Amino acid sequence: MNCPCCSGKTYEECCKPYHTGEKYAPTAEALMRSRFSAFAIPNGKYLMETTSPGKRQFHNTKDLQEWGEINEWTKLEIVNNPSMNKVEFKAYYTDEDGQKQMHHELSTFKTIQNRWFYVSGEFLD
Repeated sequence: MNCPCCSGKTYEECCKPYHTGEKYAPTAEALMRSRFSAFAIPNGKYLMETTSPGKRQFHNTKDLQEWGEINEWTKLEIVNNPSMNKVEFKAYYTDEDGQKQMHHELSTFKTIQNRWFYVSGEFLD
């Protein structure tokens, strides 16, 4: 299976090792890609685990899982990496009403004990 993150690699050689805990994403972009794949699969548990511990109270695994399930995640486009801890991306999906949607965000990440975490996102467009 091709990896949902649109890397051109197979899921097994791309995001799966991060989802299973075999490895941690080595960069903010790799974490961003693995989080997109976690919405596509879906894997709410991974999404919660890769959210910065200080921000987890604003999220819950059930909602993250459901957001992945009700939408069909079709494409990830990395627009820009303005710094080591920021990734601008466009996530394309079809919502539960069959409408094509695009989520454009500048995400901020941070490392805690050599592991990347999602902190926040600024919606663009």
